[in-house]
Amino acid sequence: MKLIIGLGNPEEKYKKNRHNVGYMVIDELTKRRLLKDAVVKKTSVFMNESGEFVKKLVEQYKLNPADLWVIHDDLDIPLGSYKIQYGRGPKLHNGVNSIEKELGSEDFWRVRIGVDNRDPGGRVSGEEYVLQDFTDKERVLLEPVIDELCKKLATS
Repeated sequence: MKLIIGLGNPEEKYKKNRHNVGYMVIDELTKRRLLKDAVVKKTSVFMNESGEFVKKLVEQYKLNPADLWVIHDDLDIPLGSYKIQYGRGPKLHNGVNSIEKELGSEDFWRVRIGVDNRDPGGRVSGEEYVLQDFTDKERVLLEPVIDELCKKLATS
């Protein structure tokens, strides 16, 4: 069995934020009902507190970190792209860092969804940028990524 967790922030005001792309994938996975031998959850805590939430689920289902798939936003990857990697990911993602700390391991899967579409000349910080909503044009680029990831996660 695998545990698939979407990272995000739980309040309604964050629903369309770039930081909540993990929740968006989980919503679509749940809607499609493609997964048979998996537990699919969204965190119910704020991003920076994800570690305790994830650790409780790993322990509850008696899983190894290797059975964990964490879906999250990534500013190191351009919007419209993604990477699925085992044991490595961004060093500046507080949600992922929290999970690594609580599990005492980096040995889990990361589904890193690119959200960076910033103006190179702009001065918006990463922390500010990820808490902004996707624009309509960005959603058009994001939808095929979510579709492809749902299919890949169903067959992984």
